Amino acid sequence: MTQQTDQLSATFAALADPTRRAIVARLAEGEATVGELAAPFDLSLPAVSKHLKVLQRAGLVEQGRQAQWRPCRLNPEPLRDVQGWLDRYREFLGERYDRLDEYLRELQDTGKEQHDAGHPTG
Repeated sequence: MTQQTDQLSATFAALADPTRRAIVARLAEGEATVGELAAPFDLSLPAVSKHLKVLQRAGLVEQGRQAQWRPCRLNPEPLRDVQGWLDRYREFLGERYDRLDEYLRELQDTGKEQHDAGHPTG
C-alpha cells in the first residue's frame, strides 16, 4: 500500500461522517473557532473537538494559535489527492456515458425508422 493510498483511506474515513463533512464545508468558507464550528450542531464542545481530531489526523484541518484564540482552518491538500484519484475514473465514466448516449441514439433511430415504415408519406 502506498503512502497516497493510506492518505486516501484516512481522508475517506474522516469524511465518512456527516458531521465532519459539515465541518469541512464550514471551514471551506474560512477559519472558525471550535465554538463557531459547534454552533449549528446539537453537540458538546468536547464532541466537536473529537471530530476535529479525526479531521486533523487525516490532515484535513489545521489548528493555529493566536493568543487565546485557536482558529481551525481547512487544509485542501488531502481533498486535492481525492480529486486526483477521482479524475482517473472520470475518463472511464465519460466513456461509459458516451457509449450509453450512442446506444440511445441507435434506439431512437431504429424506432423512428420503424415508425416511418408504418406510415408512408405522400
